[in-house]
Amino acid sequence: MDGLVTEGRRDGGAGIDLLTTAELARVMNAEDRTVPAAVAEELDAIAAAVDAIVARMRRGGRLVYAGAGTAGRLGVLDASECPPTFGTAPGQVVGLIAGGPGAITAAVEDAEDDRAAAVADLDALGLTPADTVVGVSASGRTPYALAAVEHARARGALTVALAANRGSALGAAAEHRIEVVTGPELLAGSTRLKAGTAQKLVLNMVSTLTMVRLGKTYGDLMVDLRASNDKLRARSRRITALATGAEPAAVDAALAATGGRVKDAVLLLLADVDPARAAELLEHSGGRLREALHAALDRPH
Repeated sequence: MDGLVTEGRRDGGAGIDLLTTAELARVMNAEDRTVPAAVAEELDAIAAAVDAIVARMRRGGRLVYAGAGTAGRLGVLDASECPPTFGTAPGQVVGLIAGGPGAITAAVEDAEDDRAAAVADLDALGLTPADTVVGVSASGRTPYALAAVEHARARGALTVALAANRGSALGAAAEHRIEVVTGPELLAGSTRLKAGTAQKLVLNMVSTLTMVRLGKTYGDLMVDLRASNDKLRARSRRITALATGAEPAAVDAALAATGGRVKDAVLLLLADVDPARAAELLEHSGGRLREALHAALDRPH
């Protein structure tokens, strides 16, 4: 532990409890501002991992995050947001946390040492070589995350490490390593702070860039979102209007005709096709709206 940057102490950290609340807030904010720069140093590694993940997912593979504590919760959070945001199928993006679902809301600290549980959790998914497992661990040595990556790689799955220490054991075990070095925390060893923020930023990038590459967006529009409440239904109407320039009445009619599916509605409005033809075009294009639109209009893409 002594050699881990994430366990170190900041210069001047011993007296932070003597600062005023405003001074302490400024110190913490200054520390937080260093995180995006640390992430920027790993952009090439992130892009390489995303391209590899996309290649697997195009073969029907899944994206699986595995971690303990804060790292595990962030993976579960990212996975849970993919269905409503990108319309991913159930189980297409999975978050595994040491200690199981109960560890999401309550600390189960000893669970992170359970290597056998990581193997069992992955075996329960029926891991295949088309899948990707991303081990998430600030220290880069958490047994649960490390065992998940080692087991996944032995099964032929793609493996990615996300850690906050350079030269980590987790990075050495994975095919792709993303090591975002955020340095000592405001509270020594509290990796829910800068390291956790960096993990959230990287996981945002991994899932978002992957879904963009898979055709889940049209430009910057979330055309595959799942409209399950009033807010999202309103967003669907707005997105359809932005993509097509159509009037509200036409947007509502197109969404009604396509069961609320934005991609299909856009095709109805821009390509003047019926719902059946829209569905056919999207199936042939692998769900990529831009490609389906070009096919409908007989344009090169």
